[in-house]
Amino acid sequence: MRTTLEGSTALVTGATAGIGRAVALQLGQLGAEVIVHGRSAERGAEVVQEIQNGGGKARFIAADLGDADDVRRLAAEAGPVDILINNAGVYKFGATADTDDGFFDEHVNINLRAPNILVQKLVPGMAERGHGVVVNLSTVAATIPAKMGGIYGASKAGVELLTRVWADEFGRAGVRVNAVQAGPTETPGTAVTPGLTDGLGALTTLGRAAQADEIANAITFLASPAASYINGAVLQATGGQVALAA
Repeated sequence: MRTTLEGSTALVTGATAGIGRAVALQLGQLGAEVIVHGRSAERGAEVVQEIQNGGGKARFIAADLGDADDVRRLAAEAGPVDILINNAGVYKFGATADTDDGFFDEHVNINLRAPNILVQKLVPGMAERGHGVVVNLSTVAATIPAKMGGIYGASKAGVELLTRVWADEFGRAGVRVNAVQAGPTETPGTAVTPGLTDGLGALTTLGRAAQADEIANAITFLASPAASYINGAVLQATGGQVALAA
């Protein structure tokens, strides 16, 4: 079973912290040249340096995924890539009556439009070359309603549907497109709301939240040759759903 990614180039969005950072480090360890995307040049430089310290190759590109033109610039500066990891996302919570257009637009623009633009700009090149991989990060909230999380979950449900559409659209050209549905995960972003991740983790069959590396393991697997016959799948890395009482 081949797992090496030597000779490939990978773009990881939101790679300066949390799951994205863990994915970038894992891909670098497997030999891919990693394009680290984020908003902070300082944090980006740290991830690049860590990959390089491990003998890998990496560079950083800053971009605002909420700006469609900036997403297109990111794709242009990245150039031809073999692996696209649509990891970056925003997750905020609010009741329907308490959210405004800006709240809605932010989720749709970053979580749904940005991956769509990156696929538009980068995947046709993969198809022309006859190989490539896209892995999209989703969430358990895409299928299980979460209180105050309707817009976030809806944006990720859209990502899961596009995953299946893209798998069909590009599969015969040698490009695989899959998604990972993550459960509650300990990251710097989730730490903003103390106790939330632990509380959600307690509701899984494993009784705990995931570490970023555990979700990254699933993403890296789907990006690797070991997953060569997996296409259009939404892999659940959710910790398991507790059975309902009889």
